[in-house]
Amino acid sequence: MNLLTWHIHGSYLYYLSHLPHRIYLPKSDPIRPGYYGRTPGYPWPDNVIEVPEHEVRHLRLDALIYQSRTAYETDRHQLLSPHQQRLPSIYLEHDPPQEHPTNTLHPVQSRDTLLVHVTAFNQLMWDAGPTPTTVIEHGVPIPREPCYTGHFARGVVVINHIRRRGRRLGYDLWLDFRDRLPMDLYGMGWEEAGGVGEASYSELPGVTGRYRFFFNPIRYTSLGLAVCEAMANGMPIVGLATTEMVSAIAPGNAGFVDTNPESLVAPMQELLRNPDLARQLGANARKVAMERFSLRRFIDHWNRALTNVTGKSQTPDLR
Repeated sequence: MNLLTWHIHGSYLYYLSHLPHRIYLPKSDPIRPGYYGRTPGYPWPDNVIEVPEHEVRHLRLDALIYQSRTAYETDRHQLLSPHQQRLPSIYLEHDPPQEHPTNTLHPVQSRDTLLVHVTAFNQLMWDAGPTPTTVIEHGVPIPREPCYTGHFARGVVVINHIRRRGRRLGYDLWLDFRDRLPMDLYGMGWEEAGGVGEASYSELPGVTGRYRFFFNPIRYTSLGLAVCEAMANGMPIVGLATTEMVSAIAPGNAGFVDTNPESLVAPMQELLRNPDLARQLGANARKVAMERFSLRRFIDHWNRALTNVTGKSQTPDLR
Protein backbone atom coordinates (compact mmCIF):
# COMPACT_ATOMS: atom_id res chain seq x y z
CA MET A 1 0.00 0.00 0.00
CA ASN A 2 0.95 3.65 -0.35
CA LEU A 3 0.50 5.39 3.00
CA LEU A 4 0.79 9.03 4.01
CA THR A 5 1.67 9.97 7.57
CA TRP A 6 3.47 12.73 9.48
CA HIS A 7 6.73 12.65 11.43
CA ILE A 8 5.51 13.03 15.02
CA HIS A 9 7.48 10.48 17.04
CA GLY A 10 10.81 9.48 15.49
CA SER A 11 11.29 6.09 17.13
CA TYR A 12 7.68 5.04 16.58
CA LEU A 13 7.88 6.12 12.94
CA TYR A 14 11.07 4.09 12.50
CA TYR A 15 9.36 0.96 13.83
CA LEU A 16 6.32 1.70 11.66
CA SER A 17 8.66 1.82 8.66
CA HIS A 18 9.15 -1.94 9.04
CA LEU A 19 5.70 -2.39 7.51
CA PRO A 20 5.86 -3.82 3.97
CA HIS A 21 4.36 -0.66 2.46
CA ARG A 22 5.53 2.69 1.12
CA ILE A 23 5.32 5.44 3.70
CA TYR A 24 5.29 9.01 2.40
CA LEU A 25 6.30 11.83 4.76
CA PRO A 26 5.49 15.46 3.92
CA LYS A 27 8.43 17.81 4.46
CA SER A 28 8.20 21.58 4.75
CA ASP A 29 10.69 24.33 3.99
CA PRO A 30 11.39 25.79 6.46
CA ILE A 31 10.84 22.82 8.74
CA ARG A 32 7.87 22.90 11.11
CA PRO A 33 6.52 20.32 13.58
CA GLY A 34 5.31 17.16 11.87
CA TYR A 35 7.04 18.02 8.60
CA TYR A 36 10.57 16.83 9.37
CA GLY A 37 10.76 14.05 6.78
CA ARG A 38 13.60 11.52 7.16
CA THR A 39 15.48 13.04 10.08
CA PRO A 40 19.12 12.07 10.75
CA GLY A 41 19.81 9.52 13.44
CA TYR A 42 17.70 6.61 12.15
CA PRO A 43 18.58 3.98 9.52
CA TRP A 44 15.50 4.74 7.44
CA PRO A 45 14.67 2.02 4.88
CA ASP A 46 13.99 2.86 1.25
CA ASN A 47 10.21 2.52 1.63
CA VAL A 48 10.15 5.76 3.68
CA ILE A 49 9.95 8.59 1.16
CA GLU A 50 10.12 12.36 1.74
CA VAL A 51 7.74 14.47 -0.30
CA PRO A 52 7.69 18.29 -0.45
CA GLU A 53 4.40 19.28 1.14
CA HIS A 54 3.13 21.04 -1.99
CA GLU A 55 3.48 17.78 -3.97
CA VAL A 56 1.50 15.59 -1.57
CA ARG A 57 -1.79 16.23 -3.38
CA HIS A 58 -0.38 14.52 -6.46
CA LEU A 59 0.46 11.23 -4.71
CA ARG A 60 -1.46 8.07 -5.43
CA LEU A 61 -2.36 6.90 -1.93
CA ASP A 62 -4.29 4.03 -0.38
CA ALA A 63 -4.70 5.30 3.18
CA LEU A 64 -3.87 8.14 5.56
CA ILE A 65 -2.43 7.83 9.07
CA TYR A 66 -2.99 10.99 11.09
CA GLN A 67 -0.94 11.41 14.26
CA SER A 68 -1.84 14.87 15.51
CA ARG A 69 -4.84 17.07 16.00
CA THR A 70 -3.31 19.74 13.75
CA ALA A 71 -2.93 17.33 10.84
CA TYR A 72 -6.44 15.95 11.27
CA GLU A 73 -8.33 19.19 11.86
CA THR A 74 -6.37 21.70 9.78
CA ASP A 75 -3.54 20.44 7.61
CA ARG A 76 -5.48 17.84 5.67
CA HIS A 77 -7.73 20.53 4.18
CA GLN A 78 -4.70 22.46 2.93
CA LEU A 79 -2.38 19.57 2.05
CA LEU A 80 -4.64 16.95 0.47
CA SER A 81 -6.73 16.89 -2.67
CA PRO A 82 -10.51 16.41 -2.24
CA HIS A 83 -10.09 12.79 -3.37
CA GLN A 84 -7.29 12.14 -0.87
CA GLN A 85 -9.34 13.58 1.97
CA ARG A 86 -11.93 10.86 1.35
CA LEU A 87 -9.41 8.00 1.49
CA PRO A 88 -9.56 5.37 4.26
CA SER A 89 -7.94 6.82 7.36
CA ILE A 90 -6.47 5.91 10.71
CA TYR A 91 -5.79 8.28 13.58
CA LEU A 92 -2.83 7.05 15.62
CA GLU A 93 -3.19 8.34 19.19
CA HIS A 94 0.08 8.34 21.13
CA ASP A 95 -1.14 9.83 24.42
CA PRO A 96 -3.92 9.74 26.99
CA PRO A 97 -6.11 12.88 27.20
CA GLN A 98 -4.24 15.93 28.48
CA GLU A 99 -7.32 17.80 29.70
CA HIS A 100 -9.74 15.87 31.91
CA PRO A 101 -8.41 12.31 32.17
CA THR A 102 -11.79 10.58 31.68
CA ASN A 103 -14.26 13.08 30.21
CA THR A 104 -12.39 14.39 27.19
CA LEU A 105 -13.86 13.80 23.74
CA HIS A 106 -11.28 12.64 21.24
CA PRO A 107 -10.89 15.05 18.29
CA VAL A 108 -11.93 12.22 15.97
CA GLN A 109 -15.67 11.66 16.24
CA SER A 110 -16.34 9.73 13.05
CA ARG A 111 -17.42 6.22 12.09
CA ASP A 112 -15.24 6.56 8.97
CA THR A 113 -11.87 6.73 10.77
CA LEU A 114 -10.23 3.99 12.83
CA LEU A 115 -8.74 5.29 16.08
CA VAL A 116 -5.61 3.30 16.97
CA HIS A 117 -4.38 3.59 20.55
CA VAL A 118 -0.88 2.51 21.54
CA THR A 119 -2.03 1.27 24.97
CA ALA A 120 -5.23 -0.12 26.45
CA PHE A 121 -4.98 2.61 29.09
CA ASN A 122 -5.34 5.28 26.39
CA GLN A 123 -8.35 3.53 24.92
CA LEU A 124 -9.89 3.31 28.39
CA MET A 125 -9.49 7.02 29.14
CA TRP A 126 -10.44 8.72 25.86
CA ASP A 127 -14.12 9.23 24.98
CA ALA A 128 -14.14 8.16 21.35
CA GLY A 129 -17.90 8.53 20.87
CA PRO A 130 -18.96 6.73 17.67
CA THR A 131 -15.38 6.27 16.43
CA PRO A 132 -14.26 2.63 16.08
CA THR A 133 -11.13 1.97 18.14
CA THR A 134 -8.46 -0.67 18.53
CA VAL A 135 -5.19 -1.07 20.42
CA ILE A 136 -1.86 -1.79 18.73
CA GLU A 137 0.77 -2.02 21.43
CA HIS A 138 4.34 -0.95 20.84
CA GLY A 139 6.73 -3.14 18.92
CA VAL A 140 10.50 -2.90 19.29
CA PRO A 141 13.41 -4.95 17.96
CA ILE A 142 14.53 -7.65 20.36
CA PRO A 143 18.32 -7.94 20.06
CA ARG A 144 19.69 -11.48 19.88
CA GLU A 145 22.31 -10.51 22.41
CA PRO A 146 21.25 -7.75 24.83
CA CYS A 147 23.75 -4.98 25.55
CA TYR A 148 22.95 -4.94 29.26
CA THR A 149 25.91 -5.33 31.61
CA GLY A 150 24.76 -3.19 34.54
CA HIS A 151 28.35 -2.63 35.63
CA PHE A 152 27.65 1.04 36.46
CA ALA A 153 26.10 1.08 39.93
CA ARG A 154 23.83 3.91 38.81
CA GLY A 155 20.31 4.36 37.47
CA VAL A 156 19.54 5.92 34.10
CA VAL A 157 16.65 8.07 32.85
CA VAL A 158 15.93 8.62 29.14
CA ILE A 159 13.50 11.48 28.43
CA ASN A 160 13.68 14.27 25.86
CA HIS A 161 13.20 17.85 27.08
CA ILE A 162 12.21 16.73 30.56
CA ARG A 163 12.56 20.22 32.05
CA ARG A 164 10.32 21.78 29.44
CA ARG A 165 7.70 19.05 29.87
CA GLY A 166 7.63 19.44 33.64
CA ARG A 167 5.72 17.45 36.23
CA ARG A 168 3.82 15.27 33.78
CA LEU A 169 7.12 13.76 32.63
CA GLY A 170 8.50 13.74 36.18
CA TYR A 171 11.05 16.55 36.08
CA ASP A 172 10.60 17.20 39.80
CA LEU A 173 11.08 13.50 40.59
CA TRP A 174 14.24 13.37 38.50
CA LEU A 175 15.67 16.30 40.46
CA ASP A 176 14.73 14.68 43.76
CA PHE A 177 16.09 11.22 43.00
CA ARG A 178 19.34 12.38 41.39
CA ASP A 179 20.18 14.19 44.65
CA ARG A 180 19.58 11.04 46.70
CA LEU A 181 20.80 8.23 44.47
CA PRO A 182 23.48 7.88 41.78
CA MET A 183 21.56 8.52 38.57
CA ASP A 184 22.12 10.03 35.10
CA LEU A 185 19.79 11.52 32.47
CA TYR A 186 20.03 11.22 28.68
CA GLY A 187 17.89 12.95 26.08
CA MET A 188 17.43 16.13 24.09
CA GLY A 189 17.60 19.19 26.33
CA TRP A 190 19.85 17.35 28.80
CA GLU A 191 21.93 20.47 29.49
CA GLU A 192 19.07 22.45 31.02
CA ALA A 193 18.00 19.47 33.16
CA GLY A 194 21.38 18.53 34.62
CA GLY A 195 21.77 15.45 32.45
CA VAL A 196 24.92 13.96 31.00
CA GLY A 197 24.25 13.81 27.28
CA GLU A 198 22.24 12.63 24.31
CA ALA A 199 22.72 9.34 22.47
CA SER A 200 21.65 8.47 18.94
CA TYR A 201 19.16 5.69 18.28
CA SER A 202 21.91 3.18 17.45
CA GLU A 203 24.08 4.20 20.42
CA LEU A 204 21.36 4.21 23.08
CA PRO A 205 21.17 0.47 23.93
CA GLY A 206 24.92 0.31 24.54
CA VAL A 207 24.93 3.53 26.55
CA THR A 208 21.99 2.71 28.81
CA GLY A 209 22.92 -0.97 29.08
CA ARG A 210 25.93 -0.07 31.22
CA TYR A 211 23.63 1.19 33.99
CA ARG A 212 22.24 -0.98 36.76
CA PHE A 213 18.56 -0.07 36.23
CA PHE A 214 16.26 2.07 34.11
CA PHE A 215 14.18 4.64 36.00
CA ASN A 216 10.97 6.02 34.50
CA PRO A 217 9.72 9.04 36.54
CA ILE A 218 6.83 9.82 34.17
CA ARG A 219 3.50 10.40 35.90
CA TYR A 220 1.10 10.46 32.98
CA THR A 221 1.70 9.43 29.40
CA SER A 222 1.58 6.31 27.29
CA LEU A 223 3.97 3.48 27.99
CA GLY A 224 7.21 5.03 26.75
CA LEU A 225 9.07 3.37 23.90
CA ALA A 226 12.25 3.92 25.91
CA VAL A 227 10.83 1.61 28.59
CA CYS A 228 10.04 -1.10 26.02
CA GLU A 229 13.49 -0.72 24.45
CA ALA A 230 15.17 -1.01 27.85
CA MET A 231 13.16 -4.15 28.62
CA ALA A 232 14.18 -5.67 25.28
CA ASN A 233 17.78 -4.85 26.21
CA GLY A 234 17.46 -6.86 29.43
CA MET A 235 17.29 -3.95 31.89
CA PRO A 236 15.30 -3.97 35.15
CA ILE A 237 12.72 -1.16 35.26
CA VAL A 238 11.78 1.10 38.17
CA GLY A 239 8.91 3.56 37.79
CA LEU A 240 5.55 4.88 38.86
CA ALA A 241 2.56 2.54 38.96
CA THR A 242 0.51 4.72 36.63
CA THR A 243 -0.96 4.40 33.13
CA GLU A 244 0.15 1.22 31.30
CA MET A 245 3.24 0.71 33.47
CA VAL A 246 1.25 -1.36 35.95
CA SER A 247 0.49 -4.03 33.35
CA ALA A 248 3.99 -4.07 31.82
CA ILE A 249 6.06 -4.24 35.00
CA ALA A 250 5.03 -6.80 37.60
CA PRO A 251 6.69 -5.68 40.86
CA GLY A 252 9.49 -8.02 41.84
CA ASN A 253 9.46 -9.69 38.43
CA ALA A 254 10.66 -7.24 35.78
CA GLY A 255 11.40 -4.39 38.19
CA PHE A 256 9.53 -2.28 40.69
CA VAL A 257 6.60 0.15 40.38
CA ASP A 258 4.66 2.05 43.02
CA THR A 259 2.44 5.14 43.21
CA ASN A 260 4.49 6.31 46.20
CA PRO A 261 7.91 7.50 44.98
CA GLU A 262 9.34 7.02 48.46
CA SER A 263 8.58 3.31 48.20
CA LEU A 264 10.92 3.09 45.20
CA VAL A 265 14.00 4.25 47.08
CA ALA A 266 14.66 0.96 48.87
CA PRO A 267 14.29 -1.20 45.70
CA MET A 268 16.65 1.14 43.84
CA GLN A 269 19.20 0.87 46.62
CA GLU A 270 18.87 -2.92 46.60
CA LEU A 271 19.48 -3.02 42.84
CA LEU A 272 22.59 -0.88 43.30
CA ARG A 273 23.88 -3.29 45.98
CA ASN A 274 22.85 -6.50 44.23
CA PRO A 275 23.87 -6.81 40.55
CA ASP A 276 22.72 -10.44 40.48
CA LEU A 277 19.17 -9.37 41.35
CA ALA A 278 19.34 -6.67 38.67
CA ARG A 279 20.41 -9.20 36.05
CA GLN A 280 17.61 -11.58 37.00
CA LEU A 281 14.93 -8.87 36.88
CA GLY A 282 16.39 -7.63 33.60
CA ALA A 283 16.17 -11.12 32.11
CA ASN A 284 12.53 -11.27 33.20
CA ALA A 285 11.88 -7.86 31.63
CA ARG A 286 13.42 -9.06 28.37
CA LYS A 287 11.14 -12.11 28.40
CA VAL A 288 8.10 -9.82 28.83
CA ALA A 289 9.30 -7.68 25.91
CA MET A 290 9.74 -10.74 23.69
CA GLU A 291 6.23 -11.94 24.47
CA ARG A 292 4.42 -8.61 24.39
CA PHE A 293 6.38 -6.03 22.38
CA SER A 294 7.85 -7.96 19.47
CA LEU A 295 8.19 -6.16 16.17
CA ARG A 296 6.62 -9.13 14.35
CA ARG A 297 3.42 -8.86 16.41
CA PHE A 298 3.41 -5.07 15.91
CA ILE A 299 3.67 -5.43 12.12
CA ASP A 300 0.98 -8.12 12.01
CA HIS A 301 -1.44 -5.95 13.97
CA TRP A 302 -0.79 -2.91 11.81
CA ASN A 303 -1.27 -4.92 8.62
CA ARG A 304 -4.56 -6.20 9.99
CA ALA A 305 -5.74 -2.68 10.80
CA LEU A 306 -4.77 -1.41 7.35
CA THR A 307 -6.52 -4.33 5.67
CA ASN A 308 -9.65 -3.64 7.68
CA VAL A 309 -9.86 0.04 6.77
CA THR A 310 -8.89 -0.31 3.11
CA GLY A 311 -10.20 -3.75 2.20
CA LYS A 312 -6.89 -4.34 0.40
CA SER A 313 -4.69 -7.41 0.67
CA GLN A 314 -1.71 -7.36 3.01
CA THR A 315 0.48 -8.66 0.20
CA PRO A 316 2.96 -5.88 -0.56
CA ASP A 317 3.87 -4.65 -4.01
CA LEU A 318 6.94 -2.42 -3.67
CA ARG A 319 7.91 -2.45 -7.33
